[in-house]
Parts: sequence; C-alpha cells; structure tokens
Amino acid sequence: MNTVADTLTDPHILCNDLVRIFTADGVEVQALQGLNLRVGAGEMVAVVGASGSGKSTLLTILSGLDTASAGSASVAGHDLLAMRSRERVEYRRRTVGFVWQQASRNLLPYLTAAENIALAMNVARTVRGAARASRIDDLLDLLQVGEFRDRRPAELSGGQQQRVAIAVALANSPLVLLADEPTGELDEATSASVLEAMRSVNEELGVTTLIVTHDPTVSGHVRRTVQIRDGRTSTEVLRSTRLDEHGGEEHVAEEFAVVDRVGRLQLPQEFVQRLDLRDRVRLALEPDHVGVWPGTGTGTGTGSGAADAPGGTVSETDAATSAPTDAAADAADAATDSDDRPTTEEQR
Repeated sequence: MNTVADTLTDPHILCNDLVRIFTADGVEVQALQGLNLRVGAGEMVAVVGASGSGKSTLLTILSGLDTASAGSASVAGHDLLAMRSRERVEYRRRTVGFVWQQASRNLLPYLTAAENIALAMNVARTVRGAARASRIDDLLDLLQVGEFRDRRPAELSGGQQQRVAIAVALANSPLVLLADEPTGELDEATSASVLEAMRSVNEELGVTTLIVTHDPTVSGHVRRTVQIRDGRTSTEVLRSTRLDEHGGEEHVAEEFAVVDRVGRLQLPQEFVQRLDLRDRVRLALEPDHVGVWPGTGTGTGTGSGAADAPGGTVSETDAATSAPTDAAADAADAATDSDDRPTTEEQR
C-alpha cells in the first residue's frame, strides 16, 4: 500500500497560541490558553493530560468539529480558522480520519466490517469498483481483522471493533489520523495490541497519527509524548534507542520542558513541590543554563542575571526559564529516581 504522508514538507499539525473559550450562563472557561504544538509529517505522537486539561478540546478543533477562539491552527495545509463550511466537510472526509473511544460512534451496528469501510468511501466518493474491494481487504488485513470482514460490530470483541474503526478512519487515505482515547474502554492487554496496530499503520502508510489520552501507558508505544496542563503544552518526552558501552541496545526516554515563543515554561510539579517554589523565584543566567531558586532564599548562582521573577504561583503559571539549576535538578532527581528522569546534563 502506498505511503500517504509524503507530499507536504510543512508540519502536518501546527498550532500557535491556540485559545478556546467556552461560555455558559455568563461564565467564561478557557479550555486552551495559548497552546503550541508542532507534529511533523509521518510522526506518531501521544498527547496526555488529566481530565479538563484541554486535550479533547484540541482534538475537536483539529478534526474540524470545533473552531478555536484565537490563535492559529493548520492541518496538512488547511487553515482551520479560515475554512468555510464546504471546505470543512471535504476536510473531514478526505484529509483527516477520526477514531472515537466508543465503538458505537465509529461503526454502524447494522453493517459488516467491510460495509462500514465501503460506506466511508461511498460518502466521500473516492474509491470505486474493484479498487474499492481491494482497498477494503488491504486495510482489514493490515489491522489483522481480515477474517472478520463479514461480521457486524456486535459479533466482534472490543479490540476487533477498534481495529475495524481504524480501518474505517483510513478508508479515504487521510494524511492525518486522530484518535480520542482509542483504548479507553479496553483492558490492558487489548489496549497494547490496538496501540501496536496503530503503530503498524503509522509505519506502513506513513500517516501522521495523534493520539489523545489520559492513560500514561500509551506513552510506551510512541516516540514522542506531549503533556498538556492547564490548557498549554508543558513537557515532552522523547524516546530513542541507542547502543550501550557493551554494544547492547537500550531504550532511552528524555523529558524536556516546553518553552513557548515568549520564553514561558511550566516547571514540573515535582520540582515545584520539592523546592517549595511559590509566589516568586530567583533567576540567574549562567553561561549554559538558567538557575532557579526559591524567592525567599539567597541564590548561589554566579551569573549577572539574578533577580526576583514577576509575581505569580509557579505551580500554576509559567516561569520565564529554560532549565533548573544543577542543584535543583539533583534534588528533583533524587525525589524521582523511580521515574528514570534524565539528568540536567542529559537534557543539554
């Protein structure tokens, strides 16, 4: 099957200062508060966050089901804030595929697996005739449910239903696949198998894949995990494989704080709690890093930039820093060894 994510050189997903405000009974709620996100063509990325962090709001905007209040968002060259209704319909049919958590939202219960895929093609008027039958078989085989092509959803297990749902989402060769809690109703073993199926799809077809979830175990199936907190991207974890000193293969996960265009970042919660950072912090510019200390103490940095940061609770707002000091990082590492966090030296 042909790779679909090889035509655009720009990022397939690009959000800058994205804001979404909901109003109910005269009360405004900011679901997204200046979120920034960049996903390259062919990447498979997980967006994780607690309930209410804004991750589902982000996905509905990227899918074309909702519109942002401010900022900019583009997917595969489509400006989501400028699209008119007709372009939005075509965008949802051909550019993005979507997988919901509930099988009832993905599949029509009175159609077989093959017929659900064919319906998606028929609505978009993409593939016809023998080519349609061939693509249906290819997709079902790729998702390892080819033997169930003539079964209706009620005759499939939860994991099989989600695999068929992924095939339906891929029916019209979208450039981007979006998934909202695709394993939320599955047990751990079935979840792992569905995520591995999604990774196979990503590798085989090259389709850019964005998975939104509150399940931290999803992170182990992707190379890049973006965490959302309070409507903004806060940290990223990048996973890679390298050879150790004995020539053996080892998997490495490095966590980084995300710095936005004006220099703001969110300090990890465990750093804030360990050092009791609140109200104000002291900053010092060193040759290769920025030092951060509690505002009530005396900074020990030698740089010329030591100063009280502007007011605000660091645990809930952003500090204009790029990294904790070595002392702060060492203290935090001591408290979080079980998480295998990278040291400050590794982050450089």
